[in-house]
Amino acid sequence: MHKVMPLNGSSVLPVRADKVPIELKRTPQWVAWKLENRNDRLAKVPYSPRTGRLASTTDPLTWGTFDDALEVLGRYEGLGFVFSSADPYSGIDLDGCVEPETGEISQWALEVVRSVDSYTELSPSGTGLHIFVRGRLPSSVKRPEIEMYSHSRFFTVTGHKVEVDDD
Repeated sequence: MHKVMPLNGSSVLPVRADKVPIELKRTPQWVAWKLENRNDRLAKVPYSPRTGRLASTTDPLTWGTFDDALEVLGRYEGLGFVFSSADPYSGIDLDGCVEPETGEISQWALEVVRSVDSYTELSPSGTGLHIFVRGRLPSSVKRPEIEMYSHSRFFTVTGHKVEVDDD
């Protein structure tokens, strides 16, 4: 059994800016985000850290630097990194794989994390994992528990790094 620290009643994990990989911090593809009601469900909506207007995952003029996003963090729920066709990164989103009360990570998610062997962190809810990898996908993947993207999407970033051993 592998565990991470549970969320303990908070709705969104606070950002640990010092734990975000420097390589990502240096890439000027950052946004801030707010939880908003969209079509009768809560959505993480990206905002430009430079203008405060809605950000687009396809328009670099609406993104900023990590420092830009960090500077406005107090007005938003969190930070986000935009995946672009111009960068070497892809993201893997594993939903519902962390038990919120215990912090236990499901076996299927552990297998994905171990096989990818890249920077992994808790999602803002503490119930999912985000994996940032170097590499391109031929196309996006969207399934109930796993999504993978190389461009035109953003991932929330918490800095709550997850270390997984090779049990």
